[in-house]
Amino acid sequence: MLKVSGQDQVGLTASLSQILADANVTVLDIGQSVIHDQVSLGMLVQLPETADHATMLKELLFQAHEQDIQVRFTPVSDEAYEHWVQQQGKDRFVLTILARRVTAEHLAHISRAVSDQGLNIQDISRLTGRVSQNAVSANDKACIELTLQGKPKSLEQLRKQFLQISAELNVDVAFQVDSVYRRNRRLVCFDMDSTLIEAEVIDELAKAAGVGEQVAAITESAMQGKIDFQESFRQRMALLKGLDVSVLDSIAEALPITEGAERLMTTLRAYGYKTAILSGGFNYFGHYLQKKLGIDFVFANHLDIKDGKLTGEVCGDIVDGAMKARLLKQLAEQEGIRIEQTIAVGDGANDLPMLSEAGLGIAFRAKPIVKESARHSISTLGLDAVLYFLGFRDQEIHS
Repeated sequence: MLKVSGQDQVGLTASLSQILADANVTVLDIGQSVIHDQVSLGMLVQLPETADHATMLKELLFQAHEQDIQVRFTPVSDEAYEHWVQQQGKDRFVLTILARRVTAEHLAHISRAVSDQGLNIQDISRLTGRVSQNAVSANDKACIELTLQGKPKSLEQLRKQFLQISAELNVDVAFQVDSVYRRNRRLVCFDMDSTLIEAEVIDELAKAAGVGEQVAAITESAMQGKIDFQESFRQRMALLKGLDVSVLDSIAEALPITEGAERLMTTLRAYGYKTAILSGGFNYFGHYLQKKLGIDFVFANHLDIKDGKLTGEVCGDIVDGAMKARLLKQLAEQEGIRIEQTIAVGDGANDLPMLSEAGLGIAFRAKPIVKESARHSISTLGLDAVLYFLGFRDQEIHS
């Protein structure tokens, strides 16, 4: 094992590998990382029996002196090497840490939870860009990705630990199997209200109708799962009867787009992902967002209008949680992809069916009951944090 550390510089790997090449060395494994211009390079190499080992090592040490770096050599036995080879094929996982600023306390608690489960950290990398200390912002984002290997003692217990850490330290932790599907998602489906937009449209309509407090109370109960969605929806719609349609345009134009939504959609579109709104809200506003954000599909409730006023009802079936899950599967079949290649993002109890159906279900700034039930969640950052779950780095993301 050859370990190199010191100031990073152009041509470092080339100069060292040339010395190894002259000795006909075989490279069995190699890894390198650079942090703050300090390089750490490791090479597991096999030395031919005919090689002049002493001369090769002397030349490596001389080159290290010339380039002001440190080189260490560690012999590896055949037994140790074979044990290392046998580790191939073991379960691999990807753990994503999200926060405005990742702290040592975050890493300490998360890495302890991982090690307690018998998992070994194989690799650590930063997905977010470098941040100047002279331009600190409330909207800063930090993401670190860990590759893990092993078999967890209890996935349920590990998930509980991550939920506890997340709640106590204001950090998001996503734990995924490192499969081919993680790197090959193709369809992303979003709830609309309180996910793509920072508002509940039906509450905005209610304010315009003068029944804001009544509708908001019903909405909150529905999102927390205390009232059946369809029943709560009918109750709220009935209170909107007689509202003039002229208010729809002004409400649509004032809808606050969620932090990171535009960056997320621009990137997904650039890389060929299909996107959809699956909403228990209204398609009038869904189509407005479709044009604004470049979304491919919209499925939502159709407001019934007569004589320029809302009737207090919708046309057709109500889009509830069960229908969202069916639409997700329908779109996957339509696009010719596996359900494992789908992503669903939502915040309410009526989103849980599609979150559990999708290959990757993400509760976004969700109610407690939803966050506890979903496999993954984002609470600390904007909607573009979804991209880090897919392994995107900042330099690959379109602004």
